[in-house]
Amino acid sequence: MKWYKTIDLYISKKFLGTFFYAIGLILSIAIVFDISENLDEFLSKDIPLHDIVFDYYLNFIPYFANLFSPLFTFIAVIYFTSKMTYNTEIIAILSSGVSYARLMRPYLVSAFIIALFSFVLGNYVIPPANKTMIDFRHKYIKNRTVDIDKNIHRQIEPGTYIYMQSFNANNVGMRFTLERFEGAKLKEKLTAQNIRWDEKTEKWVINSYWKRNIFDDHETFEKGYRMDTTLNMTPGDFQRMKNEMETFPTPALLKEIDLMKMRGVNYIEWEVEKHKRLANPFSAFILTLIGVGLASRKVKGGLGLHIGLGLLLAFSYILFMQISTVFAISGTAPVMLSVWIPNLTYAVLAFFVYRWAAR
Repeated sequence: MKWYKTIDLYISKKFLGTFFYAIGLILSIAIVFDISENLDEFLSKDIPLHDIVFDYYLNFIPYFANLFSPLFTFIAVIYFTSKMTYNTEIIAILSSGVSYARLMRPYLVSAFIIALFSFVLGNYVIPPANKTMIDFRHKYIKNRTVDIDKNIHRQIEPGTYIYMQSFNANNVGMRFTLERFEGAKLKEKLTAQNIRWDEKTEKWVINSYWKRNIFDDHETFEKGYRMDTTLNMTPGDFQRMKNEMETFPTPALLKEIDLMKMRGVNYIEWEVEKHKRLANPFSAFILTLIGVGLASRKVKGGLGLHIGLGLLLAFSYILFMQISTVFAISGTAPVMLSVWIPNLTYAVLAFFVYRWAAR
């Protein structure tokens, strides 16, 4: 019916309008606070205004918009639905013959738009934006810091393994060992005092080495002071920035995870990031169902109680997500289960809230 479409459009405009207004408001506040915090750095280092606006704040906005998306989806639903409830609009809609399930349609369509918005931002827009923003901070505000690996065991290509006692910021690896296998048989083993990356030639320089070649019927030995060679690795493979996975678009993230698996590198944090990029948008549907169920019934305390309860649930969801992520990174629980368990738990809650509200 035509009036159904009018109600759908009315609810969708209320939902999306409140959501984007709230996101815009909190982003404005966040930008003001960030400017006040970094203003001294901007002025003292004479950073060009173009770089501040386009390299930093233009990339700052999508990151925080996506970060606050689940929270403000919930708040938006609670706020405008509660107002509709206390203006008896929800009662009027249900009394006109619209079922509660039919009432949910514009809410879920709007939630889909927000989820799609969050998915595109999180998987394709924010990672390159994060890289630009991080590069800006490292260029103008603070030096880049990297984690230096120790006791490195890697498979750099199928059948080829390397070991280094440590790899430092000068691109030098100490106590280097390389082993090549054919099936289960060792065919070559090279040990060296150190290995160094030559930036000019883009090759590895192996110093004070001893090499053993193993054939079916004999072995050969070789000793030398220097060898220039190419290996399927670069210094960047042993130097990781904090939260580097957040700068990889999803297709590149998946390729990097496969490469890390092949090399035998710890990729749990990268796997967590992969699942979070899907789990976060999905939360829009769950929080919408809970929000509508809570706010579509009149209770003592009115709008204030609805908003207070909504904030409590929203923050508990975010806290639950952070705690479950810690379990994944520590290896206490499987990554996929840890990332998705907040959604699964709140999906069950959403089901009971929906059943309660639909009566």
